[in-house]
Amino acid sequence: MSKRNQNQALTEVTFQCGCGKFKAAPDRIEDAPEDEYHPWRYFAVCPRCGAESNQAAWERALLKAWSNSTGPKTAAGKAASAANLEGHPTKEESLRTRFNAMKHGASAKVATYFPARPGKYALCNTCDVDRVWCQQQPCCVKQTQNFMLHQAAFEQRKPGVLQGMYSEMQAAVYSILQQIILTIINDGVKVERPEFHFDSNGTLVLARYTDEWGDQRTITEISAHPLLKPLTDFLSKNNLTLADMGMTNKVVDEEDIFPGHLGGSTAAPAISVDEYQRRKLEALEDLRNKVMRANASTAADPILLEHEAENAGAQARGAADVIDVQAVEKK
Repeated sequence: MSKRNQNQALTEVTFQCGCGKFKAAPDRIEDAPEDEYHPWRYFAVCPRCGAESNQAAWERALLKAWSNSTGPKTAAGKAASAANLEGHPTKEESLRTRFNAMKHGASAKVATYFPARPGKYALCNTCDVDRVWCQQQPCCVKQTQNFMLHQAAFEQRKPGVLQGMYSEMQAAVYSILQQIILTIINDGVKVERPEFHFDSNGTLVLARYTDEWGDQRTITEISAHPLLKPLTDFLSKNNLTLADMGMTNKVVDEEDIFPGHLGGSTAAPAISVDEYQRRKLEALEDLRNKVMRANASTAADPILLEHEAENAGAQARGAADVIDVQAVEKK
């Protein structure tokens, strides 16, 4: 039975008999106009004892409850109900909906890569999930949250979703760096280790020599502290070197010289857009005047005038020669 069937006779009803309840199609339907919410009553024969049974009282009560839950009827009530949806879904509600869809969708198969193993993962030491409840789940809740959060961030192209997680990870990296540095300071940057070998009987024999004063001395191997390499790797991969942070002399000197300036560490004062346009127009007008003065100076150049005169005379002589040749050909 569903809510949409309350205004028409039901084809399947739950009946209550002395020997139990059963669901079946009604054998007899009577009109009940006194019940405005559902004007029919249903009867059926019990398949176990053969007695005629009425519709279950709780199901009859549901019909009445559904008739009273029709929602707002007035225009003001409908407007108020519609106003409740404004601002929804929020960003958090969207992410929660997306998470639930992923958890119960195809990605749930991938989430089973992290089965529930209370106390077996490293993060179980600080996990606040109940161990008994965790054991009953198909996969680790925390691992699944991390997996689905990454998948949602990449599918929606929203790296900001992972900001909280990666900020904690970066803080942990800094803590590891501090521990490495303190360990190196306490142990020293070099490690001395005596040279040794095993003889034919398997006895450990230290490598020794006699100095010029006749004293026995052990040959030692000096090597760098083993934590120096992990320290440099952490620094370079997290952009924590002096060059990355702009703390080298070369970077500081380059920052003091701004592009377009010939030294000095004082930047040009900021100007408004209108002032910039005014200066630009003045520069263009000045450029126009410079071009006109350059053209006038070129036109008055005596050497250029003499050269143009010689070219004009040569062209006149060439034209006269052509005329003479044409006259001779006609004769």
